Amino acid sequence: MSEFDKTENATEGDRVVLVYATAPSREVAEAIGRPLVEAGLAACVNIIPGMVSIYRWDGSIATDAEVVVLVKTRRTLAPRVMAEIGARHPYTTPALLVLPVFGGSPAFLDWIEAETAASAQVGATISSSSGSGC
Repeated sequence: MSEFDKTENATEGDRVVLVYATAPSREVAEAIGRPLVEAGLAACVNIIPGMVSIYRWDGSIATDAEVVVLVKTRRTLAPRVMAEIGARHPYTTPALLVLPVFGGSPAFLDWIEAETAASAQVGATISSSSGSGC
């Protein structure tokens, strides 16, 4: 096993995953991401500006500027992360994908697991007063 194969030996619930989402602006992405980290549902949320999305919606082709939101969490927390994103998101149908992580730096993966351990054990929820909301 190489130093990057840590997740291959993790139990299914302890596996690190990325939750991919998009948002219409950095401000919305921060209002979505900060409460996730504050509640321990995510170890880190990356917000990547400058994405252009081309998609079909209501029978027409649309092009919009968006930002990418990458949430580093556990597989067992992914449903709660997606529910929290959906509750704060202005889109009717936000883009939400759970992406598996097949390996990585053991120290980094351990950090993600440590930062999300309490939420995985106690079922933490985000209060409505946490963050600025959308």
